[in-house]
Amino acid sequence: MVDLLQNHWSELKQWWILTVALITERTWWMGAFTSFALIAAAEIGDKSQLVCMTLATRHRPWPVLLGAVTAFSLLNLLAVVFGAVVAAWLPRWLVGVTVAVLFAGFGLHVLWSADEEEEDEKITEKSGHSIFITTLLMIFLAEFGDKTQIAVAGLSTTVNPVAVWAGATAALAMTSAIGVIAGRTVFQHLPIHIIHKLSGFLFLILAAVALWGSVPWGSVWEFIRTFRLP
Repeated sequence: MVDLLQNHWSELKQWWILTVALITERTWWMGAFTSFALIAAAEIGDKSQLVCMTLATRHRPWPVLLGAVTAFSLLNLLAVVFGAVVAAWLPRWLVGVTVAVLFAGFGLHVLWSADEEEEDEKITEKSGHSIFITTLLMIFLAEFGDKTQIAVAGLSTTVNPVAVWAGATAALAMTSAIGVIAGRTVFQHLPIHIIHKLSGFLFLILAAVALWGSVPWGSVWEFIRTFRLP
């Protein structure tokens, strides 16, 4: 028994030494920094940051931020492990239409609630669990197969995958935090019903952009022309 424990302890120490050596390796940090810089630059002002900002105007910031970071952690893990193959399993237009419907539904719901709350400036908070799940699902679907996930997959083919995941996730956590802070700052200076209406219109715009970018309109117009009368 003692020998068995000693062997396991020896293997554990060896694994830990290799892990520390990998993380302290200069190329690892360079890979993480490269991933961080590229993803942060690509995601500033992107739809995921706008989603965090608008959700943070209506709900508590921490569940929004945790939901966003969890979604990005999962997305980056999928990108590193499977590359772009996972996104290729589903048609791009199907993912885009799903995102458009999700954003449109959320936008209409926000506009509807804004009209009801115009006379009452008190906001009714959802539970932290509900906000967390809402943020996670919205960002996961919106960013699934997006350029950021493909970029992470591409980087992981030439740079240490763990470094790519760490750098990309840190960058996306930072941009999400900026969005949440911006949302809470705007919320402090505008009436709640105005914020709700702006958020609703923003989600409708995001829905239109997602739909426009995902549907093969050239094929749609060609299909419509076939039904024109001679």
